[in-house]
Amino acid sequence: MDVGVIGASGYGGTELLRLLTQHPTMHVRVVGAESNAGGEVGALTPSLLSSYPNVTFSESKPEAFRGLDVCFLALPHGASQRLMPSLLATVGLVVDLAADFRFQNPEVYDTWYDEPHAHPELLSRFVYGLPEMDRSELPGATAIAVPGCYPTAATIALHPFIESGFIQRSGIIVDAASGLSGAGRRPSDRLHFAHAHDDLTAYGLLDHRHTPEIERNLHGAEVLFTPHLAPISRGMLATCYAKPSNEASTTAQAMALLHEAYSDEPFVVVTSEIPSTKATLGSNSVHVTARVDPRTGWLLAIAALDNLGKGAAGAAIQAANAALGLPETLGLPMAGLYP
Repeated sequence: MDVGVIGASGYGGTELLRLLTQHPTMHVRVVGAESNAGGEVGALTPSLLSSYPNVTFSESKPEAFRGLDVCFLALPHGASQRLMPSLLATVGLVVDLAADFRFQNPEVYDTWYDEPHAHPELLSRFVYGLPEMDRSELPGATAIAVPGCYPTAATIALHPFIESGFIQRSGIIVDAASGLSGAGRRPSDRLHFAHAHDDLTAYGLLDHRHTPEIERNLHGAEVLFTPHLAPISRGMLATCYAKPSNEASTTAQAMALLHEAYSDEPFVVVTSEIPSTKATLGSNSVHVTARVDPRTGWLLAIAALDNLGKGAAGAAIQAANAALGLPETLGLPMAGLYP
């Protein structure tokens, strides 16, 4: 299959290029990066030089991707909206890693993204690409919206408990920390080494854009979400708190529920150990655990993943595999890098 990547010079796009080198049926034909058009892939990202020798970035014009089997978009929010009408008409499968098409209701963009959606008529064409929550609509899909990294971690940690009624639907707290790569490749003051090194900071207090996505994935539950920026390159850890519906709930019951929910999921590792970002580095895996505190009565659920892997590029390829009738695991690493 012929594949294109738009936004290929960013961290998400770079990870897509890396992972696609291992995919047996997807072959990258067009590499788009508007700000780096004309430059060589290997000059910008030397780690890709051996796999993409003498490959140059093209302009991210829809006509350059016409007729491809698959097109991945790894652009900042809002950028894919202007490209989407042309891409949907000329590409077999479009996979968007941004938030532009994650919601069916255009009012979400007015409220949480502070701007109206440019093409609300296209929202219904997109399938949400989190197989672990619901993969039923993915086979045969022609347009996929990839989940956000924070919602992926929070959803995998909490969805089985919401789905089963194990926890109450209000008062849920999600504290999550992401590596600096989650903020993108474009330089900014807060990502400068002298600023970010030895610093851990919260941001997006009370109104982060991923809040409605987490709440939607948890069937409308009330969530207080606080993201944090951690001084690591990549990785994400979500620590989630909720009140069990039954005061007699136990850790054994919580862990049994996770095992039951994810026993057939190749990329979800249910573990009694404490999940860590290092354990998932470079992989498409999520490590998840849970505890019920008999003293306070709270459920604690923790999920770790690679924000560029299962949180972005890996998730996009997994969803594309499912849409194309391929094994979801095709071309995706399950084991993390260590040390």
